[in-house]
Amino acid sequence: MKEITFNTVQDFNDYYGLPTLHPLVSVVRCDNAPKIEESVFHYALYALFLKENKGCKLSYGRTPYDFDEMTVTSFAPSQSIHVEPNPEVEVPKWTAIVFHPDLLNRTQLGRNISRYEFFDYTSNEALHLSAAEINIFRGVLNMINQELQRSIDKHSRELIVSNIELLLNYCLRFYDRQFITREEINHATVKKFINLLDHYMTDQAHLQGLPTVAYFADQCCYSPKYFGELVKTETGRTAKDFINDRLLRAAMQLLSDDTLSIAQVSHQLGFEYPQHFVRFFKTKTGKTPSEYRKTA
Repeated sequence: MKEITFNTVQDFNDYYGLPTLHPLVSVVRCDNAPKIEESVFHYALYALFLKENKGCKLSYGRTPYDFDEMTVTSFAPSQSIHVEPNPEVEVPKWTAIVFHPDLLNRTQLGRNISRYEFFDYTSNEALHLSAAEINIFRGVLNMINQELQRSIDKHSRELIVSNIELLLNYCLRFYDRQFITREEINHATVKKFINLLDHYMTDQAHLQGLPTVAYFADQCCYSPKYFGELVKTETGRTAKDFINDRLLRAAMQLLSDDTLSIAQVSHQLGFEYPQHFVRFFKTKTGKTPSEYRKTA
C-alpha cells in the first residue's frame, strides 16, 4: 500500500500536477486526477474537499467515511486517511482548498481554529450539502481563488484568511442544519447511548472504570466531538451531563444500602479512588456521601 505525505501545499499540488500560486494555500478543481490506488495519505495541512462524485472510499482507522455526491470532507494536520478506489467511478471529481497552519499564524482564525470541530470528526459522517449550500461553498472558494490569481501584496494574507474563516463559518452552519435534519438518526443514537449507559453502570463500571463520552461515541461509531454535538442538538444536554446524572443516581441507590462502605460504592461506580467519588458527590449534591446517608 502506498503512503503519501503532504507536508506542504507544494507537495499537494505536485502530487496532483497543479500549479502553486501561493506557498501556503491552494484552491483546486480536479477532474483528471491520477488513478486512485489504495493508499494512506498523511496530512500536515488543513484540507476541505467538495466531492462531486463518489470516486473513492475513505476511512479513519476502521471507521468508514459515509459520503456521496456533493459532500464535504475535512482533514487537519496530523491526520492520516485511508483511501480506496471506487471501481464504479472512473474519474473522481472534486474541488478542494488546502492551507498550511503557518498561514494562520498571528491571526484571529489561528487563535480560534479549535472551534471548527468538524476537522476532528473522525467518523462516518461527512457534510452533505443542499444545492443552495453548494453555491455558497463554491462562491467563497471562488473569492479565495480570485485573490490567489492576483500578485501577492500586503493585503493578500488578510483577505485570504478572512475568506477561509467565512468558509469555515458556513460549514459550521451547514453542520448545525445537518444535525437537525437527521432527527430520526439522532433520536436512535441517543436512545442507544442511554441504553448502553444504563448497561455500563450496572455491569461494567466496576471492571472498566468511569464511563466516558469517548467510549459511548465509539460504541455508536462516531467521534467524541461529533457524538457530543449530536446528543446536545437532539436533547439540549451534553453527553457528559447524561453520564454524570446516571452516576449520581446510581450513587444514591448504592448509598441507600448500609452494608456497603463508601469505598465499596466508589469502586462499584468505577472511581479509581474513594476521595474522587467523595469530591464528585459533594460537587453534585452539596453533601459528602456520609452526610447524605445520614439525611436520606
